Amino acid sequence: MTRFLTSEDAENACALLAHLMPDIAAPTAFATLIDHPGTFIAGAHAGGDLIAMATLHLMPNMTQSGRPYGVIENVVTHPDHRGKGHMRGVMAHLHKQAWQANAYKIMLMTGRDTGAKGFYEKLGYSADQKHGMQIRQVPPRTTHTK
Repeated sequence: MTRFLTSEDAENACALLAHLMPDIAAPTAFATLIDHPGTFIAGAHAGGDLIAMATLHLMPNMTQSGRPYGVIENVVTHPDHRGKGHMRGVMAHLHKQAWQANAYKIMLMTGRDTGAKGFYEKLGYSADQKHGMQIRQVPPRTTHTK
């Protein structure tokens, strides 16, 4: 089952995100995200457990006739459930939300060395039109799996 998460999912979301990064913020940060206008967190559940999730931020925009754009972050599937189609459902849920909001594009970034690049390409994402760049105030993350 895939649905948008609520503040009641905070502890489970933080536990799942620990598979992505070890320094997860307290559940109160999750509640802040849930309450943020234009932010949606979708999750897949199996047997009552949260096993995959991702965050969509819809951003206001001055170009493209004022149509918003989406940014997807914090994409994670529990290691025991990878490769079974759960994230495909989560991403479809977020794509539907973005298109219903009339977003003109959805962006995401993935690490160069992760196996996720092929997954994103199968969903229609492409890196051949733009060059992603970033500046960080925190060190780049290292691979972390529990």
